[in-house]
Amino acid sequence: MIPMMKKSFFALILLCGLSALLLPQSAKAEGSPGKILMVVTNHAKMPNGKATGFWLAEVTHPWARFTKMGFGVDFASPKGGLAPIDPRSKDMKDADNKLFMETEGTQEALKNTQKLSEVDPKEYRAIFFAGGHGTMWDFPDAPGLSKISAAIYENDGVVAAVCHGPAALVNLKLSDGSLLIKGKKVTGFTNEEEEAVGLTKEVPFLLEDKLKEQGATFDGAEKFKVKVITSERLVTGQNPASAGPTADAVLKLLANLPLKN
Repeated sequence: MIPMMKKSFFALILLCGLSALLLPQSAKAEGSPGKILMVVTNHAKMPNGKATGFWLAEVTHPWARFTKMGFGVDFASPKGGLAPIDPRSKDMKDADNKLFMETEGTQEALKNTQKLSEVDPKEYRAIFFAGGHGTMWDFPDAPGLSKISAAIYENDGVVAAVCHGPAALVNLKLSDGSLLIKGKKVTGFTNEEEEAVGLTKEVPFLLEDKLKEQGATFDGAEKFKVKVITSERLVTGQNPASAGPTADAVLKLLANLPLKN
């Protein structure tokens, strides 16, 4: 390459580099499918004194699928700050659990979750409520939960929940005051499953019964089997085994929904 061509070549490279730095963030993110808000519990103890929290695989299996498809995942909780992991769920033989716990920044994110009421719903294409028994105490009446979920849903977004995560759907109202789940088909941790784990008398209510009371058509599979239901833009999964498939159903919906600014 002759000297003049070399100078022109390097000048072009420098110009391209400077242009990339000067581009607005939205332009640099062009092509990104957007972000998903994952909501986890702050509740750490059951009435019997035993530790609870969110179920790890119900975060990690969806997280692995969402991030693989290029989505950003942010974490929020009713109070903000620390989101406790149910110690019974810390299975490090699970590949997604291991990947999540070893990925830089993930554990820090769970120690410093956003306060749900302070979240800007316009940033998210979907909201995903991870389960774990802790959700039964702090999801149903969490400040801001209805407002943020309704804003995402009514902006052609997706609301999803798995296992005990559908406790978030209890009392969740749209902007017109109607219950999101009324008239929709849903699933979640069944009465039979709650009895099988011996916590029927510990939880403040039975999730299956409460969802039915609020006008949803509840459909559960055999206990601990995979079950996912999509009803319009509401996706629910029955139990921990359903966490990944619930995320897959969310991704399928998002692939066919408009990407809004």
